[in-house]
Amino acid sequence: MNDDSQEIEVKYQVTDTEALLGALKRAGVSLRAAVRQDDQAYAPASWDYDQSKIGVPFARLRTQTGLDGHLFTVKKPVDNELACLEQETVVFDRDAMHQALLLMGWAPTVRIAKTRQGGAWRGVALCVDVVDGLGTFLELEVMVAAGRPGAAVQAELAELAESLGVDAVRVTDTYDSLLRRVAV
Repeated sequence: MNDDSQEIEVKYQVTDTEALLGALKRAGVSLRAAVRQDDQAYAPASWDYDQSKIGVPFARLRTQTGLDGHLFTVKKPVDNELACLEQETVVFDRDAMHQALLLMGWAPTVRIAKTRQGGAWRGVALCVDVVDGLGTFLELEVMVAAGRPGAAVQAELAELAESLGVDAVRVTDTYDSLLRRVAV
């Protein structure tokens, strides 16, 4: 990722996966083969879910089928949970990276397992995620220059998502927050 860019996304929980897949097909979206992702989320040990995420860095270690190594990602929400500065790289020893995170003062929060199909539509990256314990979600995301208001970009993405005409509810939380809420 570039130092002067941020990831902006919108997320929708979908009640009918087949209807979503049909709408994407009609829109000309080709989805890649499904991959399985096993994510461990981390937060600074001093942070808890009763606090805001804005301005706080969060980490993730991801193991994904077909990926040589493990994806290590750090996101720092800027405007809201889904508008973040982001950096990521591949690491080859998940356990060693986990131990390093613990030494740096991070604590594991939630484990997220999902099946993901990705694609692109009108210059926007999209994913159809089936998240264990939560259900099916549609995510649309773009990378934009840092400083661009996340809410304005999210409004554009929401308009695009809603043009599919699928029964879906927009959510503003990340998967870890949603899973944590279900577990409590």
